[in-house]
Amino acid sequence: MLQITDLSYRIAGKLLLEKASVTVPAGHKVGIVGRNGSGKTTLYKLILGQLESDEGNIRVRKSAKIGQVAQEAPGGPETLLETVLASHPEMIALQHEAEVATDPDRIAEIHERLVDIGAYEAEARAASLLSGLGFDNDAQHRSCSEFSGGWRMRVALACTLFTQPDLLLLDEPTNYLDLEGVLWLETFIKNYPYTILIISHDRDLLNTAASSIVHLENKTLGFYGGNFDQFEKTYREQQVLQRAAIRKQSLERAHIQKYVDRFRYQASKAKQAQSRIKMLERMQPLSALAEEKTVQFNFPNPEELAPPLITLEKLSVGYEEGKPILRNINLRIDMDDRIALLGQNGNGKSTFAKLLSGKLTPMEGEIVRSRKLNIGYFAQHQQDELDRDGTPITHLAELMKGATETQVRARLGGFGFGVDKASNKISTLSGGEKARLLFALMSFHAPQMIILDEPTNHLDMDSRQSLIHAINEYEGAVIIISHDSYLVEACADKIMVVNHGTVKDFDGDIKDYKNEVLSSKSATRKKDKEEKKEKKEKKEDVAENTNKKAKKKISGGEKTQLLDKIKEAERRVDYLNKEVAKYTKALSNPKLYVQGNPAAKRALAQFTREKKDIEAKLDVAEHRWMELEERLNQ
Repeated sequence: MLQITDLSYRIAGKLLLEKASVTVPAGHKVGIVGRNGSGKTTLYKLILGQLESDEGNIRVRKSAKIGQVAQEAPGGPETLLETVLASHPEMIALQHEAEVATDPDRIAEIHERLVDIGAYEAEARAASLLSGLGFDNDAQHRSCSEFSGGWRMRVALACTLFTQPDLLLLDEPTNYLDLEGVLWLETFIKNYPYTILIISHDRDLLNTAASSIVHLENKTLGFYGGNFDQFEKTYREQQVLQRAAIRKQSLERAHIQKYVDRFRYQASKAKQAQSRIKMLERMQPLSALAEEKTVQFNFPNPEELAPPLITLEKLSVGYEEGKPILRNINLRIDMDDRIALLGQNGNGKSTFAKLLSGKLTPMEGEIVRSRKLNIGYFAQHQQDELDRDGTPITHLAELMKGATETQVRARLGGFGFGVDKASNKISTLSGGEKARLLFALMSFHAPQMIILDEPTNHLDMDSRQSLIHAINEYEGAVIIISHDSYLVEACADKIMVVNHGTVKDFDGDIKDYKNEVLSSKSATRKKDKEEKKEKKEKKEDVAENTNKKAKKKISGGEKTQLLDKIKEAERRVDYLNKEVAKYTKALSNPKLYVQGNPAAKRALAQFTREKKDIEAKLDVAEHRWMELEERLNQ
């Protein structure tokens, strides 16, 4: 499907890729991993043709369609369902052409292609995608403009998945999803019939959905079979072997060099010394291992306060007077609590976090905080509140009144801001670097409680591990809102679920919660099928009752309505007769009966099936017309 050969690329003079090569077989689900800044997104842009490589080439299978999630979220007046359907321009164009085409050969081609791209199940497939990403039936029929940016990005993801490209590129697809959405995406990726490349730092996603891993390190690409855990094990083993080989070669070179230095100028040993000099020249030094530059987070431990830190009793909270989002919350938080807040996006997790942090006041009930309680609050939207023209130094210096620049730099160094980064403008920092700055600002006053709302977005694997270590070393209370189940499992000892307008304890761990979500989705699908069946049966009952009532005597007004229905029924029969005639003409085309032509065979089968369906509809329409005429005669 994809072959990259000797690829080199420089940006602003910096070499990001050097003679990088990898082959991705068709149908594989490949996780692209590497440190932030290693060039993963640049690699995507090179594959898409948005950037041109300095050397080497990228070959994608001929005629293969490449898809990626649009960077700008849709926001027009169209409904979500209309937006997703419109994302497949080929299908829309063919459907329009099918309505006006008259040439039998072209009609055959159109319908064959519509079958190939699944046009006849398109609406059901689009609705299924939107449902999996958290949009219920009512939401699917609302306009895009009614939703926030994060929700519209989900629609953009649905549009990309709907087009079913042969090569699908996903860059951090879980950033806008809740845990329920991530679980759905894992299943979707596993069952996707074509090739997917996924840039992600979500360990569980890569373990569940990826069949292989491409590692971008030292400007090269390495291909590993298996999921992320298997890659990590193999990679660590390779590192051990590489270190041993480097150490062995280094000792051997030192031994040879010592011999050369000792005897190269002695006539009796000159020949042997020259031989060893040539041996040294042939012994190419092994490549050094990548330098470990993992950022080590450090949240300062707080002054201990007597329990409880916070108590909530019969509390309600919301944004508008008289319209609480969460009700009847009863909760106590102590310094040793490690709580994960789970639940679908839109249920009120962030609202609850804002309540605890003091950014929202309760509408009803009581909240009691410890008098000296200090709370640190982290949320992704805070990145937009940073001064774009400021620097990490200027932001932290505002908190460290009277401190020298050296002291400020030392504090920033604990969050990975070295000499080269501490003075950079905020506008030039990556998402991960901004997140690290927010961690530094949030924890500066050694709070007794930290609230982390999606803290792992934009952090690479190593930074996530450092964050987990910092959270577990921290001695205050922790509230985590995250779709990263690995983070939840590693840091939380208690799960609370925000659902049905309140916050309640969950009896179990993250694995139990996942199982409950999956079983709930399965039950919901079953319920939907049963409801559709019930609605169909009700419609049939109504139709039957209507026919019975039609036999009774009618008034003058009802007679007028009946005449209108007869005209509509007659128009319906005329239309269906024309459709049958169109298919009869198409089926008379000799090209459909050419032996050994698979395309003609498929078109013939499709035409025959569609004609049969229309003839069945015609029978129903004629029967309806006859019933109405009989009623009128009565």
